[in-house]
Amino acid sequence: MQGSKVIAVVAAGLLLASCGTDRMDTTDTSMRPEPLEAQPVQTVESGQLPDPTTDTSQFPQKPADDPALAQQQTDQMASAALDVKKESLVGSWKVSANGVSCQMFLTLTNLGSGSRGGTRGCGNELALMNSWEVAGKQVLVKDRNGNQIASFFKTADSQFNGRSSTGTPITLSR
Repeated sequence: MQGSKVIAVVAAGLLLASCGTDRMDTTDTSMRPEPLEAQPVQTVESGQLPDPTTDTSQFPQKPADDPALAQQQTDQMASAALDVKKESLVGSWKVSANGVSCQMFLTLTNLGSGSRGGTRGCGNELALMNSWEVAGKQVLVKDRNGNQIASFFKTADSQFNGRSSTGTPITLSR
């Protein structure tokens, strides 16, 4: 029985040895790509960058927080706002605030005085969203404690514009 095992092992070894190839041993360079030529390089400058806290001329000025101006803009949005139906708001919305986009989800599931809602990927006040409701032509967004964190007015068929409670302009769109 051991003899048959030895014969089987030797036969398998011979079989595998016959499958060997010398393809990897070739020194044929016709398949290799040509080396790239060196390209000129610009000189590298070194030096100290200006201190951003002392040289602010390179940065745009932040607009002054003007509550009267914010209220005036809100009043203008309110006067031009389109009618809102709660059922038309249900679903997913793209949110844009300060150049950052995230998502808002609105449902008709009752939660306190409003309906359940939430956000995904929002890093501003909207990350705290828990519920929403319609008050006249305005959509109010609230946190878990019922505090208003944003409000919006319908400005087009699939767009709402408004502000967070801290004054950040926010747009909802589909």
